[in-house]
Amino acid sequence: MSPPSVLQQTLALGAWLLASFVTAAIGGFASINAAGFYGQLIQPSWAPPAWLFGPVWTVLYILMAVAAWLVWRRQGFQGAALKLFVVQLLFNALWTWLFFVWRLGAVAFIEIVLLWLLIAATIVLFWRVQRVAALLLLPYLVWVSFATALNFTLWRLNPGLLA
Repeated sequence: MSPPSVLQQTLALGAWLLASFVTAAIGGFASINAAGFYGQLIQPSWAPPAWLFGPVWTVLYILMAVAAWLVWRRQGFQGAALKLFVVQLLFNALWTWLFFVWRLGAVAFIEIVLLWLLIAATIVLFWRVQRVAALLLLPYLVWVSFATALNFTLWRLNPGLLA
């Protein structure tokens, strides 16, 4: 297999950025009223302000896209790494709907734990193909770890608002 041309690499990077930001848009659509709902919740002292989520997720989605692109450059779509990456993107988009639209705190918590496991498995597979790509996903795993703890705490503190 010959290495991808500069044009192919550029188009592929654009496609991975598009995939990441489509995921963000799906979540963003679900979270149109998230700031108001988030503000209604009883929150732990360590909960971040609502405005922080957008900038953090923007950086994370860019890192995720670049990581996927680096793996693609190394092996194309061969192997399980990028397939698992796409699956975790789907779980990423679903969580916002579960928590903010359907207000299913328990289901969102289970789903975010599964998302965490998918991200961890993706990092392992990326590590085997392209170590920089795996390292680029570590901030994502850290943030989702924090979000998992926050999801659990908000669900437990707000049984009337989060089923």
